[in-house]
Amino acid sequence: MIHCNLSTILGTKRLKISDVSKATGLNRSTITVLYNDTAKRIDLKAIYKICKFLECGIDELFTIQFDD
Repeated sequence: MIHCNLSTILGTKRLKISDVSKATGLNRSTITVLYNDTAKRIDLKAIYKICKFLECGIDELFTIQFDD
């Protein structure tokens, strides 16, 4: 399973979903599904914009947990 760490990163940086939305130009709902770790699909351009704004790598934004 792939997990999104956006909520943790935003908490650490004391940022809100609206801050990310305004800075990246992404729809708030796009960021919310990532924040809630409920995204079924991801748009690579959106991930790029989020990583660029947060100054983090994709490996920080997402983690993979392998099921046995």
